[in-house]
Amino acid sequence: MTRTPLMAGNWKMNLNHLEATDLVQKLAWTLKDLKHDYSTVEAAVIVPFTDIRSVQTLVEGDNFDIKYGAQDVSIHDAGAYTGEISTGMLTKLGCTYVVVGHSERREYHGETNELIGQKAKKVLDAGMFPIMCCGEALEVRKEGKQVEFVLGQIAAMLENLSAAEVAKSVIAYEPIWAIGTGEVATPADAQEVCGAIRQKVAEMFDQDTADAVRIQYGGSVNSGNVKDIMAQADVDGALVGGASLKADEFSKIVTYQN
Repeated sequence: MTRTPLMAGNWKMNLNHLEATDLVQKLAWTLKDLKHDYSTVEAAVIVPFTDIRSVQTLVEGDNFDIKYGAQDVSIHDAGAYTGEISTGMLTKLGCTYVVVGHSERREYHGETNELIGQKAKKVLDAGMFPIMCCGEALEVRKEGKQVEFVLGQIAAMLENLSAAEVAKSVIAYEPIWAIGTGEVATPADAQEVCGAIRQKVAEMFDQDTADAVRIQYGGSVNSGNVKDIMAQADVDGALVGGASLKADEFSKIVTYQN
C-alpha cells in the first residue's frame, strides 16, 4: 500500500493571527514556485486556536492546498469547561487534523494514554483525523527500553479504537529528548520504533490496518536531515516544530523528494 507522506508543522504557542496568515501565504507561494504536487506529499500547519479562523479564511479564499488543524481538543462537546475547545468548534473552522497527546501536553497537563485515546476517538467521530503522539524520555532511551515504552503507549491509546479508525489516524513518534533540542534520532533509530509501532498495530488489529496507518517521526526535523529520515520504510512523514515557523525551511522539508 502506498501511504501519502504527511508533513505537519506544529507551531506550538507561536505566531498571532496576522503572523499566521503571512506565513501560510508565503508557504503556499513558495510551494507553488517549487511546483509542489500535494498528491505526493501532503502539507499541513497545526496552529494555535486563535489563528485557525484567519488561516481558514486565507486557505479557503485563495484555494490553497495546504491543510490545517489544531494542537489539542476537549473530550466534551459543550458545557461548563472553561478554556476547552470542542470538536464541533474545530469542524466549523474547517480543520482536517488535530494533534492529541503531544509530550508537552502529557508533561504540563498530566494527559494520560487513555485520555489521549478518548480525544482521538472524538476527533474521528467528528470527521477529522487525529495525530496521536508518542515517545520516550532520555532516561528510557539510555536504558534501551524505548520500543517497550512506546508500544505500551500505543496499546493504551488504540485500545478503544476500531481497525477502520486506526487506519485513518496518524501516529507521530517523537522521542522527547529530540524535541527542540537540536538532537535528532538517527534514521535507524526512527525506523526501529516506527517499524515496531506498525508491527504492534498489525498485532492489535490486522496487517491491512498496519499498512494503512501513517507513522510520522518528529524531533528536530529540518531540511538537512529529512531526506534520510524519509528514506526509512516505516516513516510516512514528519511532525515538524521550529523549522515549520520559516516558510522557506518548511517548504524544503515538504519538497524533500525534489
